[in-house]
Amino acid sequence: MPVDPSTLSFGRRASYYTSNLALRGLIGALGLIPYEKRVPAMGWVMRKAAPLAGFHKRIRDNLALTCPELPEADVARLCDEVSDNIGRVVAELYAGQPFLERAWAAPISGPGLPALDRARAEGRPVILVTGHFGNYDAARANLIKRGFAMGALYRRMANPYFNDHYVQAIEKTGKPMFEQGKRGMMEMVRHLKQGGIIAIVADLHAHGGVNIDFFGEPAVTSIVPAELALKYKAAMIPVYAIRQPNGLDFEIVVQEEIAPSDPVTMTTTVCKRLEDLVRQHMGQWFWVHRRWKPYVPIPKSSPTGPKSSPD
Repeated sequence: MPVDPSTLSFGRRASYYTSNLALRGLIGALGLIPYEKRVPAMGWVMRKAAPLAGFHKRIRDNLALTCPELPEADVARLCDEVSDNIGRVVAELYAGQPFLERAWAAPISGPGLPALDRARAEGRPVILVTGHFGNYDAARANLIKRGFAMGALYRRMANPYFNDHYVQAIEKTGKPMFEQGKRGMMEMVRHLKQGGIIAIVADLHAHGGVNIDFFGEPAVTSIVPAELALKYKAAMIPVYAIRQPNGLDFEIVVQEEIAPSDPVTMTTTVCKRLEDLVRQHMGQWFWVHRRWKPYVPIPKSSPTGPKSSPD
């Protein structure tokens, strides 16, 4: 992901700068609307913009691959539901206090909650794994409010002009934040070794990962969270925030701790449990992601140094 816009071509800089202005202008305008109307309004905007942005095509392609039995009426409905949820997440991300208050008030339950409490009492490190489902930041905000101080790993946005604005927004939920990359990984590991809690969104295509079935199809998935859990004897616990029927509130579900075994088995369990949850709430997962890209192995290092990544 570009850090310095000067490294980009003039055309790419112009495109990113223009989209940054448009996004920030839209977010600023929506901020003038009361929260209870702002969130569904952004959902409506995203539903209307989704076909133009290519979201519907991506959703349809992913559903055709993984759920070919779905009737056309259900596919069309999911195109709208997924886009609506993404729009709501964007509005919530930049809403600040009104969103945090909703997240703080969310009920929390699940078989993993006692394990999380025990780990905190023992000073044992914890890796909370989540996904692009509901609003993943609601779970982080809720747990931080309950005294589970945690850091979170995030992926830099492609648009360098918008990235700083994005980071400032997610930091309002809690700090520290670790940017994906060598430096961020070092900081995150240091935090973990000190008995800290980290949150990782673990359902994206991960270059260098391994193929693990998700909805019956191989999806390249990072096994790093499981490797870290085994190395530092951390509790690995999945947690998700389920959006409620009113579209504004959440329920936080802490799934059972992943039993230590080997990284692939542990990661497979995470993927299977997320799939089961998504099947119950199909419109709440981000079907717009390129989750099923082909597996491309990372070239091995040579005596002259590592080869460039093909991704």
